[in-house]
Amino acid sequence: MQAQRKSIYILLLSLIITLILFAAGQAKAAAVDFQLADVDGIEHRLSDYRGYWVVVNYWATWCAPCRDEMPDLQQFHNAYQNRAKNKAIVIGINMEEAVDEEIREFIKHFKITYPNLLTEVERKGPLGEISGLPTTFVISPKGEVVKRILGRVDMNEIIELVD
Repeated sequence: MQAQRKSIYILLLSLIITLILFAAGQAKAAAVDFQLADVDGIEHRLSDYRGYWVVVNYWATWCAPCRDEMPDLQQFHNAYQNRAKNKAIVIGINMEEAVDEEIREFIKHFKITYPNLLTEVERKGPLGEISGLPTTFVISPKGEVVKRILGRVDMNEIIELVD
């Protein structure tokens, strides 16, 4: 009788542990947020764009791969910002110590219309590690980081995530 109770106890304990581990594995990533000013001093919050896919691209004017990917990012932004389904926008975040006017002229030269925000040069931002430039984060409409890309972004990879 006692051996049977012990077996039931072990079985119940195993079941509880299995359920806890399963629930932990199913837990979703927490929504992320940040607030930064753009080159004109206007504050932007990532949470302002809930309901959109957001492509957050850390860049610098001196970064050749950053300059190479900007036309693709602009094209993606133009194509996805007004869609009925799976809307997406791009947010650039400049990571260098430069005069705002220089950054503003750079953005104008490359005909970039998506928001570009300014931040300090840091190895870890609110979305995760920034170990090199460019670094791009893809954020779900719920505000969860779903992908981190180090190096030049592959727009097809982002389109696959968003579509």
